Amino acid sequence: MAEKYLQIRLKNRPGSGSDDFWTITNDKPCALEDHQILLKMHYISLDPGMKGWMSDKKSYMPPVNLTDVMRAFGVGEVIDSRSDQFKIGQFVTGFTGAQSHAVVDARGFLRPIDPDAAPLSHYMGGLGMTGFTGYFGMTDIGRPKTGETVVVSAAAGAVGSIACQVANLSGARVVGIAGGEKKCNLLIEEFGLDAAIDYKKGPIDEALKEACPDGIDVYFDNVGGDILDAALMQMNRLARIVLCGGVSQYDDWHKAVGPANYMQIVTQSLTMRGFTMMDYSAQIPEGSAQLAQWQREGKVKFLEHIVDGLENFPAAFDTLFNGGNTGKMIIRL
Repeated sequence: MAEKYLQIRLKNRPGSGSDDFWTITNDKPCALEDHQILLKMHYISLDPGMKGWMSDKKSYMPPVNLTDVMRAFGVGEVIDSRSDQFKIGQFVTGFTGAQSHAVVDARGFLRPIDPDAAPLSHYMGGLGMTGFTGYFGMTDIGRPKTGETVVVSAAAGAVGSIACQVANLSGARVVGIAGGEKKCNLLIEEFGLDAAIDYKKGPIDEALKEACPDGIDVYFDNVGGDILDAALMQMNRLARIVLCGGVSQYDDWHKAVGPANYMQIVTQSLTMRGFTMMDYSAQIPEGSAQLAQWQREGKVKFLEHIVDGLENFPAAFDTLFNGGNTGKMIIRL
């Protein structure tokens, strides 16, 4: 059977979920130009931040153009090369696009990886951008200390699960917020959190008061909206808020709602800082080495939700926003 060359292309600006994409079957890529490499993809990452890339609202990266291949991180094997940087047989990760085969400029955002050092899927999760996001957001901005209380929203997700475990290693008391009893049990039984809040069960403000009787010193926010508002009312003086994402606001970037309780930032002398991994790109080797060491020592676990087949990308994308995934969502090709 002839090999298929599949691509996921952007059909609409974000709004209708899986209907925002086309799945295209293409011919084999043309001959390479200087500095280009051809990758056979093994894994494609799905991330909530993709909705930002799909939007035409100003952000930290230019939007994906309609009909273009959807921007995505991937892990691939070099099967052809006109670059001195990467040789045939090497594995790389970086911006490859959501496609089965990728022609990529080797001078772009790519880095070599060792397939013998860790499973390839780890480079999409714990040893990829989501892992680094949780690591740097918590260690550099959150800076939890022994005895402090740390709260992480979307704690069973790709970034949140790493942020929780990094906070645990600091000696802080860690509380995770997730949707459903199964995810909350996972946070306590697998990741060793001190408490878990099911936001679907009842008023989040009351649950936070009960789980955090001494207030919150670090809040790692992945969702925004009502949960951020509730957390603001529990923050201790000089506490830190890490703004990593706002999944509750991703359906309409043009009408995103900010925190109603923002005056707490003034009255409690809080620090609230947003970030993306562009702020830490030069420090990726540091984060990768530390997370890999912790994973080998059993101090950190990488949770993955793997879906087989690039044709299932649209449905898997929807799963990111309906709470159906636990851990890092990855397409395996």
